Amino acid sequence: MTRYDAAEAASYRVAREISLTGLRAWREVLQPYLLPGRTVLDLGAGTGLFVRAFREWFPDVPVVAVEPSADMRAASGLPMLDGSAYEIPLPDASVDVVWMSTVVHHVRDLPAAGAELRRVLRPGGVVVLRSLFRERHSGIGLFRFFPEAVRALSGFPTVAEVASGTGFAVSRLEAVPQVSASSLADKAATLRQEADTLLRSLSASEFAAGRARLLEAAAVETGPVVDHLDLLVLEKIAVGAGRSLQG
Repeated sequence: MTRYDAAEAASYRVAREISLTGLRAWREVLQPYLLPGRTVLDLGAGTGLFVRAFREWFPDVPVVAVEPSADMRAASGLPMLDGSAYEIPLPDASVDVVWMSTVVHHVRDLPAAGAELRRVLRPGGVVVLRSLFRERHSGIGLFRFFPEAVRALSGFPTVAEVASGTGFAVSRLEAVPQVSASSLADKAATLRQEADTLLRSLSASEFAAGRARLLEAAAVETGPVVDHLDLLVLEKIAVGAGRSLQG
């Protein structure tokens, strides 16, 4: 899993964190999984956006945060455990839901991660991902201004690769809207190349050209910036059962 330094962690909080109002649709789709009494593992918790969101949305759901980057943990200001998808510092069968937000593209050894996920999940537990997948990126407005960033998607897995690699079955897949910024002007003001995997793939000239296109559009366009990331829910494969893919 990718580790971030202090500067990147600080930029992440500025550029990547979204208001809870903007994430309202995520609260709705997560409601069936984050039920009172269930224990949730926020794996790759970053600067703690969803730890804070879950505390507000689902106050009766205990959340354990695990993050491999010491600088991210420090930037969060929240209690977090040092660990990764390959070494989760929790006992066997100790959580009901594993939440992974924009994390899976950093996981290079999916079988090893899958084994750890199965170890910590209780019977009937699920893995819930919020992510961008290689074959499903039409809902990301960033590519309008930074078309060269599409090439970074070569490092992102497909839905099928995540499921087969981890050894789980797909039980739910859908695009979920989120208000990523109040306006294009706000998006431009908080844009940080070092805080985004897609933007880090750009050269300095490509980033500058894209930012200029963004600023030009921001001068004439109003209204919120709405992007779509995928909700992917994985469940353990029952003996003798095949995988299914619901879109």
